[in-house]
Amino acid sequence: MERLHARYPFLAASRDAVEAADVDLAALVAAGGPAVERGRERVRRALLEGTTEAEEPRTWSDRAELLSYPVARVLVSLLDVPGAVEKYAAAEAATARERFVEDFEADIELRSAADQRLTLDRMLADFGMSGRVEPTGNGRFSVAVTAYLELAASLDGSQWRLAARPLADGRVPVDRPELYTLLREAVRRRVEEGLPLSVPDPIADPLDDELGVIRRSVADLDPPMAFDAVVPGLFPPCMRALLTRVREGESLSDTSRFSLVSFLVSTGLDAEEVTSLCDLSGDAADAVAEQVGRLQDENGAVAAPPSCTVMDEYGDCVDKDDVCETIQHPLSYYESRLQQAPDDRIADWRAQ
Repeated sequence: MERLHARYPFLAASRDAVEAADVDLAALVAAGGPAVERGRERVRRALLEGTTEAEEPRTWSDRAELLSYPVARVLVSLLDVPGAVEKYAAAEAATARERFVEDFEADIELRSAADQRLTLDRMLADFGMSGRVEPTGNGRFSVAVTAYLELAASLDGSQWRLAARPLADGRVPVDRPELYTLLREAVRRRVEEGLPLSVPDPIADPLDDELGVIRRSVADLDPPMAFDAVVPGLFPPCMRALLTRVREGESLSDTSRFSLVSFLVSTGLDAEEVTSLCDLSGDAADAVAEQVGRLQDENGAVAAPPSCTVMDEYGDCVDKDDVCETIQHPLSYYESRLQQAPDDRIADWRAQ
């Protein structure tokens, strides 16, 4: 099992490496250990943070990283949470895009050994796209129209419509970043293919504890998330407290920062608005903007903040009031306060 397989577990060569190792999945999950632990982390981070990248400072062996992928596919299949499969596949694809862009750019600049990274040609071949994508010079490519329509179908924005593209000899021109986005969609489709799996009891039963951890983390993953106004004064006490702390210059823990940023994104704020509301600048603003990018797509938020139960486990459930006793999620609190507030109290922060 090589580093390349661990970084890109969805490749055909990676699947072959797992088969060659003759790993018994039932025995693997029954024994527990790093692959199962990393698989749980993979799913939890996918659903909560929009990435499957490992948390620091823990590092994983290539074997644990690669085997965590089939474990994660089993876990997300057993989870039975609305939208979990889609969010998991999108997170795997987003993480893969970050990695293959790094590898492709290194290939262009000849900054690393070829056997340690994924090349564009190898990825195209793996996805059956050799010849369907061809370089045309100056960082541009032409894509066979059938491949383009297949991969761009799920992308929003008028720029992806075929009518907005010049079409010649059955091929569509794209630039390098656009090609990378199309390849991200190819990864997402492959990861999502076959999910949810039908999982036999000998594999499912030993994963009960892992599923419990994930379920507690993503409780109420999809509460109402459509708001017409952003009114910080009506935020739940936990979020007001976190917002105050970050405005006063305190460095929040990773979990606290995720809770706050994902909440703000779910209210409808974009990256610039989040950093402005939090009164951030410099590296802190850049870090938050990057996190917003992982939590948001063209249609808005793709990952809700943690539930009240998880906020309590984080130690961020503070200053509870009467409304807190009736809800299970910070966004449900905000929705309730907006519905109860007189119209003259609902002044959208963005209009100030």
